[in-house]
Amino acid sequence: MKKLINILTILALIFSCKSYNTSQVINHDSEDALVEPDTVSISSDETDYEIIIIEPGFRQWLMGTARPRGFHSQTFLESRNALLVQSWNQRNLQPQVYDPSLYELRIDYDVNTDYGYEVNYLLYNYFVYFQLKYNQRLTAFVPRI
Repeated sequence: MKKLINILTILALIFSCKSYNTSQVINHDSEDALVEPDTVSISSDETDYEIIIIEPGFRQWLMGTARPRGFHSQTFLESRNALLVQSWNQRNLQPQVYDPSLYELRIDYDVNTDYGYEVNYLLYNYFVYFQLKYNQRLTAFVPRI
């Protein structure tokens, strides 16, 4: 159970036409007990898509280690994400071969949909983080920062 919590807790792509409020309030007999979750959420009013990644340490890694926005083109991010999502989903379908606690959820990513730069940037960097943290290789490309 502890391994499950420390490993990929939830990777969820939620594509919708509305933004979600991701703030969480934990009430321990105090209304001031506001906790900032280790969640990265990007929504774009221009594209109407949102990506939410809940992974311990990812927010800090994204802010301090990942390549800055604009380093890669949107075309680069889309092409890599298409390959990475395909590999991820194949592993998700084979829990007897790959650790099911790492590949819990299927990712619904349509290569013909323009998700915008922010969503592609966040998804790509999550894959880089995931591969480095859990020593996984999703494609022939070496994950690097």
